[in-house]
Amino acid sequence: MDLSNLIREKVKKKEVVMGYNNVIKFLKTGKPKMIVIANNIPTDKKDVILHNAKLAKVEVKEFDNDNVSLGLVCGKPFSVSVLAIKGS
Repeated sequence: MDLSNLIREKVKKKEVVMGYNNVIKFLKTGKPKMIVIANNIPTDKKDVILHNAKLAKVEVKEFDNDNVSLGLVCGKPFSVSVLAIKGS
């Protein structure tokens, strides 16, 4: 299953956390299955996410397109720079 289809499926099931601040908070308190970042996320935010994901031993995937395309894949009318898929 490709990344776009996985994201769509998890959004339908309400198993995602969207937004930089929400993902950082979820990384520190919960255990996401995976984190997806847009390819145009600012470098400083990307570094913080990668650092926290490494500490939590969570896989990080980079989405092939920008934050606007990631928002469209999620079915949202706004851009999404990062999202976390909740673990089951």
